[in-house]
Amino acid sequence: EVQLVESGGGLVQAGGSLTLSCVASGFTFDEYAIAWFVQAPGEGPLGVACINSDGKIYYSTTVEGRFTISKDSAKNMVYLQMNNLAPEDTGVYYCAAGTGYLHRGEYDHWGQGTQVTVSS
Repeated sequence: EVQLVESGGGLVQAGGSLTLSCVASGFTFDEYAIAWFVQAPGEGPLGVACINSDGKIYYSTTVEGRFTISKDSAKNMVYLQMNNLAPEDTGVYYCAAGTGYLHRGEYDHWGQGTQVTVSS
């Protein structure tokens, strides 16, 4: 059974930092792209960052330069380091596994999400 479990969300002030973690199981980790999506209230999930199976990394323009995605294949873990957070970054952050890039249609497996709230 494919499982993705996120952790690390919370409440932080604007300008602060958080690191999200995602542990994966039930599939061959390095054969999939792993991505982070954020869903704000009333909106669909938007791609934030991904690592494709070939190791290439992509960021949305809204987070490039502030967020860093990384993975530890030995532990089946993916991380999202988020710096200089802004209230607009608020939402539920999901870890997802799929074929790649930042379009949610490319991802078949999703975690349950972790809430990030950035106060102004």
